[in-house]
Amino acid sequence: MDKSLLKLFPYLKPYNSHIIWNVIYNILYAFFSTISMLTLLPVLDVLFGKAKEVFTKPTYTGIGNIKQYGTEYMYYQISTLTQGNSIQVALLFVVLMIITTFLLKNLFNYLASFHIMHLKNGVLKDLRKSMYDKIIELPISYYSEKRKGDIMARMLGDVNEVQNSFFSILELVVKEPLTIIFALATMFFISTKLTLFVLIFMPISGWIISKVAKSLRAKSLEAQKESGFLISIVDETLGGLKVIKSYNAEPNFKNRFNDSVMRLLNLSNSIGTKNNLATPLSEFLGVTTIAILLFYGGNLVLIDKTLDGSSFIVYLTLAFNILTPAKAISKASYAVKNGLAAAERVFEVLEVENEITSKEKTTDKNTFDSEITLKNIHFKYEDENVLKDFSLEVKKGQTIALVGQSGSGKSTIANLLTRFYDVNEGSIAIDGVNIKDMNLQSLRGLMGLVTQDSILFNDTIKANISLGKPNASDEEIIEALKIANAYEFVKDLPNGIYTNIGDSGNKLSGGQKQRLSIARAVLKNPPIMILDEATSALDTESEKFVQVALENMMQNRTSIVIAHRLSTIQKADTIIVMKKGKIVEQGTHEELIALNGTYNKLVSMQSLE
Repeated sequence: MDKSLLKLFPYLKPYNSHIIWNVIYNILYAFFSTISMLTLLPVLDVLFGKAKEVFTKPTYTGIGNIKQYGTEYMYYQISTLTQGNSIQVALLFVVLMIITTFLLKNLFNYLASFHIMHLKNGVLKDLRKSMYDKIIELPISYYSEKRKGDIMARMLGDVNEVQNSFFSILELVVKEPLTIIFALATMFFISTKLTLFVLIFMPISGWIISKVAKSLRAKSLEAQKESGFLISIVDETLGGLKVIKSYNAEPNFKNRFNDSVMRLLNLSNSIGTKNNLATPLSEFLGVTTIAILLFYGGNLVLIDKTLDGSSFIVYLTLAFNILTPAKAISKASYAVKNGLAAAERVFEVLEVENEITSKEKTTDKNTFDSEITLKNIHFKYEDENVLKDFSLEVKKGQTIALVGQSGSGKSTIANLLTRFYDVNEGSIAIDGVNIKDMNLQSLRGLMGLVTQDSILFNDTIKANISLGKPNASDEEIIEALKIANAYEFVKDLPNGIYTNIGDSGNKLSGGQKQRLSIARAVLKNPPIMILDEATSALDTESEKFVQVALENMMQNRTSIVIAHRLSTIQKADTIIVMKKGKIVEQGTHEELIALNGTYNKLVSMQSLE
């Protein structure tokens, strides 16, 4: 059994009852599908005046006698009805019998479909939930190596493909095979010779169809990967539209998109060709079998006289009845190939091991009492060393600034403190407790993070600010906005804090967005604040507003400030100067200026700028 199929089984467990009922109703559907064909036999006999007269009720003597018992019981009922009545009464009886069996057949088909629908939709919901849970739980490092569009394609397209294709398996193993088995069993009863003749051709047809389907899974996997790449291009285009337009790069991106579309078109056409071949190929092979059957069976009726005409017509109807499920099996087997390829991509994400998690036994720490200690830290992104034997102690209430050239490892410190990444060597501790031994939520609950990029969501100002405190009142939100120096523009908006700020907050200026990010951190009210180049992307006027907001926020708090603009950190208790992952200088602004070293050069360069 395929591994992807086995991995899907846990998702089926909550819906066991739907599977059981689907199987039961499919068995009944298959049974009545055959019975409905058999009911044509007495109709034909009545029409052709060949109905036997049986006036003695037959006795059931066992399974070996079931064919004779069924036939005689049917003729007994017809003979009883026609005795003293018109032949029309018998005809009406057999017609009503046909209607009843077809009604039951279609009723059971509907009930089977009803349960498979609940199964498919339920598993789709659970798979989507599992995928989203996984996507949101995976560490930041995972997404530095993956395309967002590919993840989105797996989350949306591949999960849907699993739903649409995989559940064809239930039809492959229950409904259609049983319909064929019941039909073949009945055909054996009617004529063993003819049925053995049919069985010679069925494996040949199956072998031809399987040869065509062989390469479908690999093609499907390739198409789904290309679909992920296509979504990535769209995602990057929308995210970088200003840059694309300003550099007149539209032709370049159009070419990338068109190349991907063409690759996807060729793959889709290749897959579609094989999928479309499934139905006509199986039908042609089936009709070829029927045509040969007509010739051979015709000889049995007309020359050998070993089979009567009515039975042969019913036999042919049953043989045709096999064609539909055979086509469905053929089509479903193609669909399952697509589903297996999609499931492979879905479970590839679900099975990624999240290395940054809370341990089974962790410390729930909700207060910060004395110090943060970074001891002999080594860290590298893949093969690139970023921090080497880095040590630092931050006392409660201190403001520590990290400065240095780009690539010196400043932002990495913020990523390690929040456990977006884990250190390779060394340790980080809060009040003597290693952060790896702390509950991840309680660790991040102690920290507020304001980054260079103001990450806002397409929602109201209130919803964006209350992210860390969902039950905050309007008054608390307004107070946080005032501390962040943001209320002066929010109060003038049409709906105040209930104003929608658009995708990524694009209805606001850069300075306004940054002040909302600060207000979000203020409302959370954490004891430790991490500011990762919070003013570097702002103009001078906006920077002044934001700087006041930051100073308001940092009062009575432990703050770690990663700064590009040195004018913003002159009041820090200690300034740490970094170069290539190491501390080269540390002290107050005045002390470092007096040293006339790296820091003084950085200040001089910015002054000249």
